[in-house]
Amino acid sequence: MTASAHDVERLQQHTVRVLVGSQALGGLGTTVGIAVASVLARDVSGSESLAGLAQTVQVLGAALGSYLVARLMGRRGRRIGLVTGYLVGASGAAICVVGGAVRSFPVLLLGALLLGATTATGLQARYAATDLALPARRARALSTVLWATTLGAVAGPNLVGPAGRLASAVGLPRLTGPFLVSVVAVLLAAGVVAAALRPDPLLVAKELATRATPGAAASGVVSARVAWRRLQDLARTSPGVGAGILAVSAAQAVMVAVMIMTPLHMDHGGAALQVIGLVISIHVLGMFFFSPLVGWLADRAGRPVTLLLGAGVLWTALVLAGSSPAGTSFRIGAGLFLLGLGWSCCTIAGSALVTESTPLTDRTDVQGAADLVMNVVAAAAGVLAGVVVDGWGFTALNAFAGVLVLGVLLAVARSRRADVLVA
Repeated sequence: MTASAHDVERLQQHTVRVLVGSQALGGLGTTVGIAVASVLARDVSGSESLAGLAQTVQVLGAALGSYLVARLMGRRGRRIGLVTGYLVGASGAAICVVGGAVRSFPVLLLGALLLGATTATGLQARYAATDLALPARRARALSTVLWATTLGAVAGPNLVGPAGRLASAVGLPRLTGPFLVSVVAVLLAAGVVAAALRPDPLLVAKELATRATPGAAASGVVSARVAWRRLQDLARTSPGVGAGILAVSAAQAVMVAVMIMTPLHMDHGGAALQVIGLVISIHVLGMFFFSPLVGWLADRAGRPVTLLLGAGVLWTALVLAGSSPAGTSFRIGAGLFLLGLGWSCCTIAGSALVTESTPLTDRTDVQGAADLVMNVVAAAAGVLAGVVVDGWGFTALNAFAGVLVLGVLLAVARSRRADVLVA
């Protein structure tokens, strides 16, 4: 191994360590409010049908944030993009506290929209782990960063009870407590990235590509309209890009639709907030804890096999969750765990497809567009979830989500024709 290659490997290891630390904090900041978001929205709005809207708006914020953060990364590098996204997300969490305190649904929605930037930033961080990774280890690098989310995300929902007591102690509504915790955690994540993600992995990757092939990694900064046309062309002409976007979008839509309505389903059966938080923690455990194993599988068995496995796990999850009674049960916990695991398989394999099927010059824009589409589709599924549950119930919602899993199967067929770039 040459000295240059050794330096790149050391920088890759340092990058992953920094991202692991920031993801743990960001995961805590993102998920601590999930267990109460729909309940808080229902209390503030006074409407069951609007209960899922706060979470849906947060997903829309993640969609917009994904593209904007990725565009900023393309211009300034990963560090600036990640720090900016986390700061916007922290401001959103603070506004959610204000919205709950003054019982203003529009203010709560504004906070949720900005809080979505935290989700977007955490998702973009997974791509930062691939900038300097060897092609044969891209999925594992990406999955390691996703796994780190477990450290904070599993703990987050279990802090709902103590956070609620903290909010009550300072004169705020109990349900705003988790968002107070989110403000602190996300600000700490921004601090870790700002201080430690140096040198910037994306800028180093572009410099190395330019040395190898002069002009190959030129910045390529263009207007948003031109960039979007370029992305559309890539999605049509590259089977890997189209398959990856389809897979992550379908999986995210299924996960969001069921997950955001689960707290209400449990609340209808009289489940305590602490129990709801535990089930959400189990769900998050499924999303992230086994990510390294999923990444290894995606690298060894291939992206299509991992996507097919993910589709099967998602269908099993929906059968269990959809047949669970309101309140607390083993089935709802098992269903939510498998829902997270199926999402993990589809997201890791799909994200790897997007990355390796895109030229370095377009990579950040394509990655941002993939997350934009993914979250827009998921937001639409979230809106429909509230309508379906209000009109037909939680079982019907899971049946509806089962139809969406067919998108993953279409991605499997398309991914078998993918042209992979090793750069």
